[in-house]
Amino acid sequence: MLTVEIWSDVVCPFCYMGKRRFEHGLSEFEHRQEVQVTWRSFQLDPSARFVPGRSIYEYLAQSKGIALAASRRMHDRLADAAAELDLQYRFDTAVIANTFDAHRLTHLAKAHGRQEQVEERLFAAYFTEGRNIGSHETLAELAAETGLDAAETSEMLAGTRFADEVRADVMEAAELGADGVPFFLFNRAVSVSGAQPSELFLEVLRSIWEEQKERPVPAAG
Repeated sequence: MLTVEIWSDVVCPFCYMGKRRFEHGLSEFEHRQEVQVTWRSFQLDPSARFVPGRSIYEYLAQSKGIALAASRRMHDRLADAAAELDLQYRFDTAVIANTFDAHRLTHLAKAHGRQEQVEERLFAAYFTEGRNIGSHETLAELAAETGLDAAETSEMLAGTRFADEVRADVMEAAELGADGVPFFLFNRAVSVSGAQPSELFLEVLRSIWEEQKERPVPAAG
C-alpha cells in the first residue's frame, strides 16, 4: 500500500486544481488501487469570516494590500487556468467564509469512508456554486448529498467534535515545513508542494512504488 496525504483548504484555488491534476496522474498509475489518499486540514486565513455583500475581489485586495483591479485580474487568470482542467471558478459569486467547520466535516467524512466525496463537494460548492461553506446549514446539506447521516452531521457541527483533529493537522503541516497548500506527502517520506503537473505526480508515484517494491523484507524472528 502506498499512502498519500494532502494538506489543503477548500477555498484555495490551487488546491482544487492540484486535486484534479493529482487525480489525472493517479488515473495513469498502474497500481492506483493500492494507493490510499487522506485529506488533511489547513486554513489559509483562520480569521476569515462571512461579511454580507463582500466580494472575493475586495477581500483579496484588502488582505494583500493591492488594487481592486489587480485582484480581479488575478482571479481572472486563476479562472482561466482552472478551465483548462474543466473546473468552473465563478469568483463573482464566491462567498468568503471561515473554513474550520468545513474541515471538521471532512474528518467526519473520513470516519465514514466518504472523505473524497465530501472534499470534492466542498470545492464545487465554493468555487462553482457560490455556497457559504461556513454555514452549518449549508454544510449539513452538502454532507447529506454525499451520503452522510444528517442527524450525526448536525450534532457534530453544533458541538466541537473533530476540532482537535483539525488543529492537529494544521500544527503538523507547520512541523513539516508546509507554509502553503496544496502539500502532498507520499509514504511519509517524499513531499510535493503546489498544484504540480499530472506528469510529476505520476512520476513520483511510480518512483516510490519501485523503491517500496525493492525494499528488503526483514526475516521473521
